[in-house]
Amino acid sequence: MIFTSIDFIVFFVFILGVVAIVKHRKFQHLILLGGSYYFFYFSSNYLIVLLIFSTILDFYLAKLIYSTDNIFRKKLFLIISLVGNLGLLGFFKYSDFAILQFNILGNYFDLGTNIPFINLILPLGISFYTFQTISYTIDVYRGTLKPSKTFSEFALFVAFFPQLVAGPILRAKQFLPQLREKMEDYEINGNIRRILFKSANVKFGITLMAFGFIKKMFFADNIAPLVDDIFFNPIGAESFTIILGALAFAVQVYGDFSGYTDIAIGAALILGFKIPANFNKPYFATSPTAFWNKWHISLSLWIRDYLYLPLVFKNRKSPLRIFLGLMIAFMLIGFWHGDGWNFLIFGILQGIFVGIHTMLRSKIPFLRNHKFFKTKFGKISSILVTQYLIFFSFLAFRISDLQHLFYSMEKYLILDFQITETIFIIQSHKLSIGLMILFMIIHFISFRKGNLVEVFSKLNYKYWVLFLTAGILAILLFYDGNPTDFIYFKF
Repeated sequence: MIFTSIDFIVFFVFILGVVAIVKHRKFQHLILLGGSYYFFYFSSNYLIVLLIFSTILDFYLAKLIYSTDNIFRKKLFLIISLVGNLGLLGFFKYSDFAILQFNILGNYFDLGTNIPFINLILPLGISFYTFQTISYTIDVYRGTLKPSKTFSEFALFVAFFPQLVAGPILRAKQFLPQLREKMEDYEINGNIRRILFKSANVKFGITLMAFGFIKKMFFADNIAPLVDDIFFNPIGAESFTIILGALAFAVQVYGDFSGYTDIAIGAALILGFKIPANFNKPYFATSPTAFWNKWHISLSLWIRDYLYLPLVFKNRKSPLRIFLGLMIAFMLIGFWHGDGWNFLIFGILQGIFVGIHTMLRSKIPFLRNHKFFKTKFGKISSILVTQYLIFFSFLAFRISDLQHLFYSMEKYLILDFQITETIFIIQSHKLSIGLMILFMIIHFISFRKGNLVEVFSKLNYKYWVLFLTAGILAILLFYDGNPTDFIYFKF
């Protein structure tokens, strides 16, 4: 069930209405749980059993971990959790990729027999809810979290439909306390106490969802044809065409993914739950490290807390250990996105960028303290260099064919100063180019003026309704009527 479909709008309004009618908090949670399972079943059919399996596995293993003082048993239960969850993720997501590599190797050594592909359907959201349940079990193992009291409570944490399919990746310590709070006052930027359907929450949530729909349906989906045209077969393309494609994809993927996140967070807020932000103006980051503090924040923090810090814990002062830890972390981030060598290349590039930046800042005080980097020109220069590198790595994110990828990377880095084809592309995709420019202007205004969602949500109702109406008309005017999947549904 895609957020941008009529099916979701009807479903969400129905769930909202039923929850509003039912006043008892536990019944509200059960309705949300049932609705979340229906939402997942509607999209994935029988693959819902995998979601339920992960939920049952980690609910009971966490209780076993918490109930014993025996270190060996604790580790054993944790290993079972990791093997069970990562085993499912690996089998469904990477089986055919592994078979392909074995077949290539077999053909190289002329073994004569190929292993047949399994052709499994990738379960929707498995990369997200698997990481959620793993973090829960690890937190219980570390003693930083008590296990959930009831199965239904934990199941709702795992299956909560707004963020189930494409995040943000929730932590149990962020979500479970909200289920246990009484219906008290809730501040958007304050604590986790909440009251269902508080007018400020509803208005802010609707505004956030509207921004999400506009980002996805008005901007990202209308920029996609330009990106597809350039990267369908980039062999022979000019350097500026490749750079234009990289820039267009950067706008598309940000509008698409942050649009999903806005809808998810807005829907959750209307229902009375706070989900952490997943983006914070990443294209104004002044370094690769800062970029990953602003882009897909929930994944970055998950990798930091559950992989990177344990890797470097014993020797945080070793530059080699830090660099290797960063490389391993970002290689996992890359491979988490998909079963292709291009995603591994994406992770390696990010690891190199962040690793080199970390090493330079720690070893060269000039780069850390010099006043040049605090000037306006210094900040602008840092932003431009950072985004040039980030958009370069996005080529690996977008292009799966390695021949096409390496050609595009070469053209991106070594300019040929030809513009004939680039001008033709621009003339052929005037709408996409115009929307790219408009998106970047709005993004810049948001960077300069603060949170535009908050600004629009505080408008009086007359102007607020006018904004919503304008957003709906803009979408309808340029929408072809066929809802397209969000990019991160593939992961």
